Amino acid sequence: MIYRSGQDYLDAGRKRVLLFGMSGLGKTYLANLMRDQAAWFHYSVDYRIGTRYMNELIADNFKREAMKVPLLRELLMTDSVYISSNITFDNLAPLSTYLGKPGDPAKGGLPFADYMARQDQHRAAEIAATLDAARFITRAEEIYGYKNFVCDTSGSICEVVGPDDPDDPVLRQLSDTLLLVWIKGSDAHTAELVRRFDRAPKPMYYQPAFLQAAWAEYRQIHAVTEAD
Repeated sequence: MIYRSGQDYLDAGRKRVLLFGMSGLGKTYLANLMRDQAAWFHYSVDYRIGTRYMNELIADNFKREAMKVPLLRELLMTDSVYISSNITFDNLAPLSTYLGKPGDPAKGGLPFADYMARQDQHRAAEIAATLDAARFITRAEEIYGYKNFVCDTSGSICEVVGPDDPDDPVLRQLSDTLLLVWIKGSDAHTAELVRRFDRAPKPMYYQPAFLQAAWAEYRQIHAVTEAD
């Protein structure tokens, strides 16, 4: 704990906070309020993933699709058009689209092996982007003059850290530099979160064992092969 008590936090001239919790509970909404109404520096892990660590992968995926269209292919081959991601704090669709869903490529899905490879890319990117938060605390103040800093974590942070491991390098660094604040959901939130996630999926990392079991169960229930 970087603050010994609530009063210690309130008295601090420089506040450092990290928000974590299930995807869709309002971490980004709260961080936006802190930025816009109280002049906090807003560090978004998902934005960092999409712009620093997976930007090229996302853009290359767009280009592969564009190359299937004769007109766009010709323009790309002559450097006549520029294709890039326009990811923002509030619009993570380019990253979500790249991560995709397993299924028949003819229906917009990914072969399961490709889906798992992209999940592994996301895991590495999420760890790196989360660890970058400590450096951005200093950067935010030295360059931009921000004294207060909020880290808006990914909804899948629980999948890339070991909460029961006292030596987990990610959690160790975060707890040494930030006050970790858990936005706790309840059972009442679950149905709405599932509905919203189905309509507009957020970029998430899931551990391999869970995905393999879920994919096998889905194929068994729906009597489909991996290619269907």
